[in-house]
Amino acid sequence: MLTTLLSKVVKNIDRINLTIGRSVSWLTTILVILICIDVAARHLFKQASAALPELEWHVFSLIFLLGAGYTLQKDRHVRVDVFYARFSQKAKAWVNLLGSILLLLPFCLLVMDASIPYIKMAYLINEGSTDPGGLPARFLIKGSIFVGFFLLLLQGVSLFCSSLLCILDEKRCA
Repeated sequence: MLTTLLSKVVKNIDRINLTIGRSVSWLTTILVILICIDVAARHLFKQASAALPELEWHVFSLIFLLGAGYTLQKDRHVRVDVFYARFSQKAKAWVNLLGSILLLLPFCLLVMDASIPYIKMAYLINEGSTDPGGLPARFLIKGSIFVGFFLLLLQGVSLFCSSLLCILDEKRCA
């Protein structure tokens, strides 16, 4: 019963982050196009704008923040592999379980909690760019901090559950 519930949690969270990750991956193409337009405008047409580099920064932020859960799901995150690579699947599951519960999940909750007043203030004062011609509504990009860490938190829960499944039944190790 517990293993069935854990499997459903893993499956549903993984599906959410897979869908979002694949969608966000298209933002890399948009970012390349924006950078090309920016370079062409600056060097060929001698035109500069504050909004375009800010938009590039915002798109990059969305890629990084909204793609973090997907990156963790696909095990493409940064890891110091000095010992981990040589561990058995069960030992890796223990490292992932303990790392999730002791480090990842509390850190995500901390960042989410800390971001709320930051987002709220940006919304209340209608914060925009300080540069002339810059982008308005900075609360939108600041809100992506909360969303990105929420998705990472969800994937941390999935990692915890899949690690627990592996520990309970080694046949379930990925």
